[in-house]
Amino acid sequence: MLNTSQQYDNAIAQCRELFVNKMKDYGPSWRILRPRSVTDQIFIKAKRIRTLELNGETKVGEGIWPEFIGIINYGIIGLIQLQLGYSDTIDITKERALELYDLHIAETKRLMIAKNTDYGEAWRDMRISSYTDLILTKIQRTKEIENHNGETLVSEGIDANYQDMINYSVFALIKHSEETAANQ
Repeated sequence: MLNTSQQYDNAIAQCRELFVNKMKDYGPSWRILRPRSVTDQIFIKAKRIRTLELNGETKVGEGIWPEFIGIINYGIIGLIQLQLGYSDTIDITKERALELYDLHIAETKRLMIAKNTDYGEAWRDMRISSYTDLILTKIQRTKEIENHNGETLVSEGIDANYQDMINYSVFALIKHSEETAANQ
């Protein structure tokens, strides 16, 4: 079996680096976003991925891989916002934001490992476009839960949906890195 855990860490390192650099530019300005707005940001990124997958071209020169990174980082932001609630001001330090990033990605990775064990690494046999469709489905589910003020009868909550979106995006980055390595 390939080392999914190490590949996961490598993909997240790339995402975390971008998160750190954006915080150098903007600070944790995302603290102002309500969770619904975070969900919409993720929707924009997933919708763009799907459009690029279908059309095969980009007008702004960026491909789908930065969008998967964006989904991961916004997913973590969403988890932080669910934990802390949103704020009208920037109310945490960059250092605290990174602590929370690391905490939530560790929890999300633990979930991936548990599910990956149960599902026998089925994600490796899936198409990247299926990850996109599953992310879009999770977004619709999240919007429905948000419309019900976070209440569910039998389903997982918003946090679990954010975690699944993160994990599907990590799988896409892993598959992309494997394909890139195989073509070199």
